[in-house]
Amino acid sequence: MDDLYSRVEESAAFLRDRGLPRPSLVIVLGSGLDGLASRLEAAGSLPFGEVPRFASSTVDFHAGTLHWGRLAGLPVTVLEGRLHYYEGHSMAEVVHPLRALRALGAEGVVLCSAVGGLAPSLAVSDVVAVRDHINLMGANPLIGPNDERLGPRFPDFSAPYSPAWRRLAGELAAAAGHALPEGVLAGVAGPNLETAAEYRFLRSIGADLVGMSMVPETLAAVHMGMEVLGLAVVTDRCDPDALEPVDVPAILAAAAAARPRLEALILDFAKALNERKGVEQ
Repeated sequence: MDDLYSRVEESAAFLRDRGLPRPSLVIVLGSGLDGLASRLEAAGSLPFGEVPRFASSTVDFHAGTLHWGRLAGLPVTVLEGRLHYYEGHSMAEVVHPLRALRALGAEGVVLCSAVGGLAPSLAVSDVVAVRDHINLMGANPLIGPNDERLGPRFPDFSAPYSPAWRRLAGELAAAAGHALPEGVLAGVAGPNLETAAEYRFLRSIGADLVGMSMVPETLAAVHMGMEVLGLAVVTDRCDPDALEPVDVPAILAAAAAARPRLEALILDFAKALNERKGVEQ
């Protein structure tokens, strides 16, 4: 058999055989946000290309490595770098690593991404909790035959980004002395950045942020019954009236400037989840 569920199980079985423990949480790191893996205890790692059915990342600043271990005591798997639709991967390939980790028992996912800031109130290097999204990518990983073992045919998306997890993240950020604004993410296919007219359009339909990832993974995660926390780092201001040519090194530098705050927030979040898990047990 070569159906979707069989491919997911093939990857999950390989990872089990390699000793990857059941993760409570998956963390997906975006452009310039890849330092968290070094904080894992009792860690192991594998390149995407060594895992059956995983596609390899082709973006220079996305390592394409799967790490596992404990973060603040919580069993986690970290995807250092991610797969993108604009690389030519199918939507099924983009979300396949997350589906395989869900098959291993992962209950939730923290999705990190570098994004453009549309809302005038947002500044470069701000960390924003994604409240909702607008899918403008022209594709969806849920299109095609549905396998009920993965999730329902018509999943509910009234609250794709967990309100409880957003609230917890906001409380942790405030305790650390940082604001954590919330916003709506417009997901676009890329790889080009948008025109001034497109930025005006995105603002007009209610988007605060724009990015080329996170939306497919959220669609797959919610379909599979996972909790989702989306954390976006504003790496450039998308002002259609003062648009400047794209500067990739500057975008990566903006992400790097936010990385200490982002990593501290995720560390506190993992610690809080682990404490709650201990109370429940």
